[in-house]
Amino acid sequence: MIYELRQETRYTYAAAIPYSSHVARLLPVDRPGQTVRRATLSITPEPAERGETTDFFGNRICHFALDRPHDALVVRLDAEVEVTPTDPYLAALTPPAEEVRVLAASSDDLGPASPAHGLFASPSVPLDAAITGYAALSFPARRPVLVGAIDLMKRIKADFDYVPGATDAYTSPSDAFVAREGVCQDFAQVMIAGLRGLALPARYVSGYLRTEPPPGRARLEGADATHAWVEVWCGDEAGWVGLDPTNGIAAGEDHLILAIGRDYSDVSPLDGVIVTSGAHSLTVAVDVVPLSGASGKRQLKAVE
Repeated sequence: MIYELRQETRYTYAAAIPYSSHVARLLPVDRPGQTVRRATLSITPEPAERGETTDFFGNRICHFALDRPHDALVVRLDAEVEVTPTDPYLAALTPPAEEVRVLAASSDDLGPASPAHGLFASPSVPLDAAITGYAALSFPARRPVLVGAIDLMKRIKADFDYVPGATDAYTSPSDAFVAREGVCQDFAQVMIAGLRGLALPARYVSGYLRTEPPPGRARLEGADATHAWVEVWCGDEAGWVGLDPTNGIAAGEDHLILAIGRDYSDVSPLDGVIVTSGAHSLTVAVDVVPLSGASGKRQLKAVE
C-alpha cells in the first residue's frame, strides 16, 4: 500500500520569540517492509541554521534554529511511503519467554537492532513492580514469548480507557497504570515497562495510522495524530515484532513507522529550546491517505 503522508505542527506564542533551537524527528526512513518514496520537511519562518543527522537507532534528525523574532512556528511534513508488511510470524512458533530472556541477556550484539537496548529501564520508562506483576500474568511457564506478548497487549486494550487529554507527554507509566487511562504513548510505555520488568526486550515505536479505515473496518484509536506502539524481541528468527496495545492488534499495513527508540524521549517528534515570557499553544494536523483509493480527512487536534 502506498500512502500520502502529511503532518502540520503549529506552535503559536503569546509573545514574540527572539531565538529558538529545535530537533525534529519527523522524516521517515526506509525500514524492512517500508520504503520512503519521497519526504520533505518545510519550516516557517525560514531557519537561520539547518542540518540533518541520523541517530544511533537510524532515525533521521533535522536540527534547526531561528534567530529572528517570531510569534509562530510551522513545521510541515510531506511524504509518500510504501508499506509492504511481511507475512505474520506464527506466535506459537516463537521460543518460550524463558529462552528469550537467556538469549537477550547473553547477546554480544550492541548494534541498533540488538535486544540489549530494550532490556533496561530508560529515561521515560522506569521499572515498576506493580506493572511487572500485571505483565507476568500473561507469561505462565514455557509460554511462547509472542503468545504472551499478544495476551498482554489485549489485556491492556481491555483494561485501559483511551482518554485524550487525561495524560501528557510527561506522564509516567506508573501513573497511567494506576489511572488505567491515557493515550497511545501511555499504553505503549506501560507495556514496555511490563515486558522489561520480566527481562523481555521491548522498544518504543512512533509513527502514524491510516486516517480512515478500509470499508467494513473500524477506525483505529490514535489515527488523528502521531501514534505509538511497541516492538517486542521474539528471538533471533522472529526478531522484533510490532504490537499496538491501544488497538489490540499487531502492527501491519495501516502502521507507518516514523522513529524507533527506548521510549518517548528518544523519538519525540519535535523538541527544542525557546526564549519566552509567555504561554504557547500547539496544534497538530495529520493526514494519512492511501493513494490507491479511499480518501482521508485531515483531523486537527489541539494540545494545551
